[in-house]
Amino acid sequence: MSILRTYARLWTDDLDRALPLLHKLTGTAPDLRLAFGTVELAAIGDFLVIAGPAAERAKYAHASATVVVEDLDEVAATLTSDGADLTTPVTKGPTGRFLYARHADGAEIEYVEWTPELVRRLVRR
Repeated sequence: MSILRTYARLWTDDLDRALPLLHKLTGTAPDLRLAFGTVELAAIGDFLVIAGPAAERAKYAHASATVVVEDLDEVAATLTSDGADLTTPVTKGPTGRFLYARHADGAEIEYVEWTPELVRRLVRR
């Protein structure tokens, strides 16, 4: 099992206002920027910025991090065998597949398996 990248989550009302400072701090432009339901997401450096009205952001606030993995099915099996609850089962999303899990210790994490194109572009560059 391989973790490819881990993102700290940042919450903001306005993505366009948040990105210039993060660009200065990280020295990079966003790797990804997309709409996901009623929120906007941007991955920049080691941050995943989630933007939109507070009530919409709150739908995703239970997870403390986003972890990009090589094999989501293997991660799901490991999580459940270790007593984690899959609070959102494996679901298709705009960047690949994802799930949300509550670990046995209470930590809540989003796990994502990116599309092969994103892995080539953002991990194996």
